[in-house]
Amino acid sequence: MAATLHPEDPEPCEPFPAGPLFVPVRPGPGGCTARFFRTPLGTRTAVGFTSPERLSAALGAGQSWIRLSAPALRALAEPLGVAALTVDPRFSAPAPAAHAPAATPTPTPAPAPVPAPALAPSARDWDPRHLGALRAIG
Repeated sequence: MAATLHPEDPEPCEPFPAGPLFVPVRPGPGGCTARFFRTPLGTRTAVGFTSPERLSAALGAGQSWIRLSAPALRALAEPLGVAALTVDPRFSAPAPAAHAPAATPTPTPAPAPVPAPALAPSARDWDPRHLGALRAIG
């Protein structure tokens, strides 16, 4: 006879039940909101940690968290289109640096104009026919 699956039972692909997870949250309009992340391939994922120490090591000591079971976290993420759940991710990107106002660039002086080299006058330059000057005939 097949055993009945309970909501706390692990998925068949999971090696062991994760138990209650420490889920990172951020302040939201109705209290707190679970944080979702992206995998290296760009897929959205819910993240849970098995201990607050692991959460702090990955996301920093100031990260807020709540305790949820894996099925509860999946149920929370599913309506948002997040199907993946990552437990104890090994790597995380560093937090972005605080945005510092850009320094005003100092204007660089314009280069000084270089005079054109003086050319020696040639006969062509002084011939009235080439300059368009009128000549009186007769």
